[in-house]
Amino acid sequence: MMLFLRYILFALVMSSITGLVHYYFYRRLVKNTELENPWRNVAVVIIVFLAISLPLGMILGRTLPFRTARHFIFIPYTWMGMMLLLFMFLLIVDFLRLIKSLVSRLRARRPGPGSKSRRIRLMRLQAAACIVLSVILASWSVYSGRARPELTEVNVTLERLPVQMNGFRIVQLTDMHIGSVLGREWVSMLVESVNSVKPDLVVLTGDIVDGDVTHLSGEIEPLSRLKAAHGVYIVTGNHEYYSGISKWTPVFRKMNIKLLRNERVAIGDGKNSFDLAGIDDYNSRGHAPGHGPDLEKALKGRDPDRELILLAHQPKAVYEASKYDVGLQLSGHTHGGQICPWGFMVLMTQPYLSGLHLYNGRTQIYVSEGSGMWGPPMRLGTNSEITLIRLLSGKRK
Repeated sequence: MMLFLRYILFALVMSSITGLVHYYFYRRLVKNTELENPWRNVAVVIIVFLAISLPLGMILGRTLPFRTARHFIFIPYTWMGMMLLLFMFLLIVDFLRLIKSLVSRLRARRPGPGSKSRRIRLMRLQAAACIVLSVILASWSVYSGRARPELTEVNVTLERLPVQMNGFRIVQLTDMHIGSVLGREWVSMLVESVNSVKPDLVVLTGDIVDGDVTHLSGEIEPLSRLKAAHGVYIVTGNHEYYSGISKWTPVFRKMNIKLLRNERVAIGDGKNSFDLAGIDDYNSRGHAPGHGPDLEKALKGRDPDRELILLAHQPKAVYEASKYDVGLQLSGHTHGGQICPWGFMVLMTQPYLSGLHLYNGRTQIYVSEGSGMWGPPMRLGTNSEITLIRLLSGKRK
């Protein structure tokens, strides 16, 4: 019941925000520019249609089969990204107008004759410029979002890593969001790219699926062809819970992808090995019976002299990881912000946006920008990535 109420609350909040943003568009693009009919009516219809398309697109994307849904959601999902850009540009213009108005008041300037007509022309010109710029950037972002994920190579030095494992290679995939936008053909391409580098280990750090198993099991099937000498491991992200983790768990198992739920395994042989641990998503408690992050359980009885790598979907798991002397945490979730400059909102809830960092002088953390996308099929100022992490033995510089 509590979970249902959470979803209802989320839907109400998102609908309210969407409504307010589109009302702002109406005020800024229609009312303040004093558009005349028939353009005024056309603009109102378009704004109302786009506002309704967003929640409708999300519903269709999660209820219809992938092959059917993808034909209905391109417009609303693309508009979602363009909406963010347009909103940002209009806010910037309005902020500059406010500054100019305050300066004029301080100088005691009064509007001259014909100032209203000039103001209307200027408002229309500004609105048109914001729309054109948003369309151009949105088009480029769609192109960038469709680009093949880049191979990002990262060297990480771990002091407790056995010398014999120096150069051990891990491929990290995260935030693929296989579902309403990305399907089987894209997954096959990704698997081919991963297998071509012959990794020692493959890890999937959450948000791999984004929809019901009955619709997507065939779309993710190529993941069963991932090859690594030491296996393929996965931990849950928040979207696995939105998609029904209890139904996805046996699918992962059938594909020989080992799900780590607050547990630890040894990677390597005997002394020439390290510990790999994985925990449930940071916010998973209450979304499925018995689920919730428990790092203490995962690390119970471990040898503190052994190197430890933690798979945790959300970067903020590093707060606890550093207390347990985790050597390296691999995370995703942020998408690097996906559409610049909105990454600052991610940083309101996460310690890092992307890249390799050292937290609290103890735990290194790498945050991938993600292999896929969520929502808008767009990327601006960020890149989809396949991360190749090369482990080095020795003292960290």
